[in-house]
Amino acid sequence: MTSERLQALQTRIEELAGDRISGSDIDLNELTVDVNVDALVDICLALRDGEQFAFDTLIDVCGIDYSAYRKEAGGTWDGARFGVIYHLLSTTRNQRLRLRVFVDESSPILESVIGVWPVANWFEREAFDLFGILFEGHPDLRRILTDYGFIGHPFRKDFPLSGHVEMRYDEEKGRVVYEPVSIEPRVLVPRVIRDEGYGV
Repeated sequence: MTSERLQALQTRIEELAGDRISGSDIDLNELTVDVNVDALVDICLALRDGEQFAFDTLIDVCGIDYSAYRKEAGGTWDGARFGVIYHLLSTTRNQRLRLRVFVDESSPILESVIGVWPVANWFEREAFDLFGILFEGHPDLRRILTDYGFIGHPFRKDFPLSGHVEMRYDEEKGRVVYEPVSIEPRVLVPRVIRDEGYGV
């Protein structure tokens, strides 16, 4: 998409949303719009149904944890820890759009967009499972990738790499059991032994 088309789309969205968005940015030939959490569903409906937008397809929904980004950005990031990203496609206008919504770290909740795009169902379940983000109005918000008894949310930056518990099938009990992690830390860096006089 040409930069002129992206800028025109950006202007139309800013006119539509007004103060219901906190900003927008064109970077690497993609438009990202930061939507206020309480305006998400209204804006999504307008983007789907408005003739000048016609974003009829939701390609993806994913959670994101910005806690490590705060450190990598040199401490300049003061935004929310958790965000939800929506990738939209207008098949009739051949345009793409990224919406980003930030949620409160202590209560990461936002409204489900299943009523706008039903395909959001499993995407939202995945964001709940991996990041612990809750979607109000979701008809069946339960884990989708981890086990039902899984503790924590594994894509959060503070989740330990070895996890909290391990699961195995116990023949005597005839069921799955959970036990404390027994994995010992190991170094994955190969050990290199060099002879000091390597003939240079």
